[in-house]
Amino acid sequence: MITQIIIFLIGLAVLSWSADKFVYGASALAKNFGVSPMMIGLTIVAMGSSAPEIMVSASASFDGTPDLAVGNALGSNITNIALVLGITVLFKPLLVSSTTLKRELPLLLFVTLIAVVFLSDNVLSEIEGVTLITLFVLVLAVMAWLSFKVEKNDPLIAETEDEIPSNVATGSAIFWVIVGLIMLPLSAHFLVDSAVFIASYFGVSDLVIGLTIVALGTSLPELAASIAGVRKGEDDLVLGNIIGSNIFNILAVLAMPGLIIPGIVDSNASVRDSYVMLGLTVLLFIFCFNLRGNSKINRYEGGALVLAFFGYQYWLFS
Repeated sequence: MITQIIIFLIGLAVLSWSADKFVYGASALAKNFGVSPMMIGLTIVAMGSSAPEIMVSASASFDGTPDLAVGNALGSNITNIALVLGITVLFKPLLVSSTTLKRELPLLLFVTLIAVVFLSDNVLSEIEGVTLITLFVLVLAVMAWLSFKVEKNDPLIAETEDEIPSNVATGSAIFWVIVGLIMLPLSAHFLVDSAVFIASYFGVSDLVIGLTIVALGTSLPELAASIAGVRKGEDDLVLGNIIGSNIFNILAVLAMPGLIIPGIVDSNASVRDSYVMLGLTVLLFIFCFNLRGNSKINRYEGGALVLAFFGYQYWLFS
């Protein structure tokens, strides 16, 4: 058992490291080829933040544990909003001023509703998997298009430019992309195998393991990045990373079990977890939109999100 826990932790660390290196290399490579920083931020960086979840979901599906994959998708979104954003806001309230984010928030709510509908019959079918991955490609195209429509004074532009690596040789960028592409699926495989063993040992379902330790583990790097971001005053970038990650978690991560191993999923995903995800997304929408123009997510709201996260964890194990 101790060995499996060590394998899980090492797999998680390597997964996070390789995702970071993949994003670093891909962003630098895109910049070297003249791609705008805003397009890189809205597509490569946003997609890269969901790379660990995508690889874990694919690996779990190939290993015949679709419930872990579904739990990882839903649990990561719940953790991103309730824990990552909640703790970040407790550290420093977030000012939401980017018009780009205000376009993405309705999109997040829309795709979350799609996930709830798709899971409502306790089945994730192949056509639903194809629909999700098709929407994923369309969303990438829309975000690329939006990068050309961003207002010149949008604060997200400067924040994004600061985070894109500069002066990286093309050869070095390609090397890190290759390293990421090799290590991501390899580390995800070991992480999933150990997670399934741990679930069996403690007698909990694959869904709960995906919702808790796997989701928490893949979201912890996002927490560190978010706190570092608000310390530098990059409020819109922090929120944008969370919103983008959640959109891609639904469209790409949840698509994996539908594409690879379509069939019945744990009923708790539809009657409990999908609605928790939807409720938190609605709360985020309310916190970000009000009648005062510039919106701020304050510490009271951050505290409410963190309490909701721990209340949900209690519900899972009670």
